Amino acid sequence: MTQVPAQPIRLHTFALSGHAHRVELALSLLGLPFEKIPVDLRQREQKGAAFLALNPFGQVPAIEDGDIALGDSNAILVYLATRYDTSGRWLPRDALGAAQVQRWFSVAAGELREGPGMARVQVVFRRQPVLAERIEGAAQLFMLMEQHLAGRQWLVGDGPTLADIAMYSYTAVAPEGHCSLEPFAQVRGWLARIEALPGFVPMPRTPLPQV
Repeated sequence: MTQVPAQPIRLHTFALSGHAHRVELALSLLGLPFEKIPVDLRQREQKGAAFLALNPFGQVPAIEDGDIALGDSNAILVYLATRYDTSGRWLPRDALGAAQVQRWFSVAAGELREGPGMARVQVVFRRQPVLAERIEGAAQLFMLMEQHLAGRQWLVGDGPTLADIAMYSYTAVAPEGHCSLEPFAQVRGWLARIEALPGFVPMPRTPLPQV
């Protein structure tokens, strides 16, 4: 069961940001009303005074929920699930389940961002060749995920959780950074299961430039 906010949550976002997409995905999967507020990163709008009042670190995403302003995608996921998901489905209440979700948050902020996430930045935004260590790091991460997902449907427990949301966006667009998902059937199956969830919203794709 999901509670509903008194007014739509305002999501300050950038369309090609996987961090912002994971928050949009969570809002949609939770069935929460929200309004997207585009932030022009090319014009450095995220460094302006108005945005810094929402998130002093000057990064998307940020949300406004009534008089609450909050930045950091993983922190926002925890907030949304804790405040609005009364079932505890998305953020387990037991100690082990909560710890396992937090573990994948750390992977999303670490290995996922530094491997396939940064490889995509090099290709899509900087138009640079991808560093070999980025591709190698992505392959190592996807192999670990492949092994973890063998015989299970989701990253934590028997149903989708915030762990799946946190890991989805940059995994789904990893090929944009020339990090192939073809060898990893379990990972591709997991992506497909997330994409089949009611309320799923896709991560926007960008053309692959020649490098």
